[in-house]
Amino acid sequence: MPYRVLFLCTGNSARSQMAEALLLLIGGHDFQAESAGTYPVGLNPVTVEALREVGVDWQGRQSKRASEFMGQSFDYVITVCDRAKESCPVFPGPHKLLHWSFDDPAAALPEHRLKEFRRIRDQIADRLRTFLIDDLKLEPASLHS
Repeated sequence: MPYRVLFLCTGNSARSQMAEALLLLIGGHDFQAESAGTYPVGLNPVTVEALREVGVDWQGRQSKRASEFMGQSFDYVITVCDRAKESCPVFPGPHKLLHWSFDDPAAALPEHRLKEFRRIRDQIADRLRTFLIDDLKLEPASLHS
């Protein structure tokens, strides 16, 4: 049975979307990943572009509200921004709540935005690999990309 992981952010436009996509890419079929926002604002098109660069087609995805997942159980609920951590809803059942703080790439100046999205994408991928190897004890050779 796959691990169920929910990534939470404020807007569900960049960081949580990238974490969802990258966990599915790196972890493969061992994971069911979702993402949501406490105040969703729509998927940032630069998120789609940054994910496309690493082979993930995220076109057509939507921002989701955290309340859509209330009543569902997860193995891990992971906040990826400080504001979401402060207002994280309570999810039922046993799960582990983690917090990984990443800068908001959408806050970068327009001329630096894609570079910042790439930087945050790569930080999230590195953090996911560490989580999968150190916390879940997966073999590095079992990870994709």
